Formats: sequence, structure tokens, C-alpha cells
Amino acid sequence: QVQLVESGGGLVQPGGSLRLSCAASRNIVSIYGMGWYRQAPGKQRERVAVILSGGNTDYADTVKGRFTISKDNAKNTVYLQMNSLKSEDTAVYYCKCWGGPYSVWGQGTQVTVSS
Repeated sequence: QVQLVESGGGLVQPGGSLRLSCAASRNIVSIYGMGWYRQAPGKQRERVAVILSGGNTDYADTVKGRFTISKDNAKNTVYLQMNSLKSEDTAVYYCKCWGGPYSVWGQGTQVTVSS
């Protein structure tokens, strides 16, 4: 079973940028989909961005134009570049992969946007 480890979270001022990384324990070429989700305190977990094996991407309306998801198959890693961060982007960000009957979550990384 694949394992996912997120990194790159931290504290950033409004308007700043962060890049999250999600490293998989095995080759991701055959994984159907990978994505980033987030959960703010008191709120439900929501989808932020996904990327499919063929390279198609999809974003939540709240992050379109600010966040970019990408993947490096050689490094078995998916990235989330976050620009123009807002206080409402504060949350724990989780990486997820899925395919067929399975799905796997990472442990999450905290992103805090505050002055």
C-alpha cells in the first residue's frame, strides 16, 4: 500500500506563497488520481486541487488562479504551489491518492496565513 508524506507547510503572511510537497512511497505513474484537500477548524474537509494520471487538473473555485497542482513522476511527488495566500486559506492540508477501490491519505501539514 502506498504511503504519502506531506511537507512544506508553515506560517506565511497574507499575500505570500508556499509550496507543499506530497511524497509517495512508490511510483505514482499508475496511480489514477492525486490531490490536495484541506480542513479548517470547525469546517468539513474540502477538495482544493486534483491531478489525474493523464495530467488533467481541477481546482476549487476559491483557489483558481492562485494555486497550481503539479507532479513529478520521476520523484514520485505531487506539489501544490500556493500564491496570493489569504487568511481563509489557513487549514491543515492533506494529500490523497486513489484508484479503483482504494484511497490513501497523508498525515497532513498545517498552513497558517496570518500577519
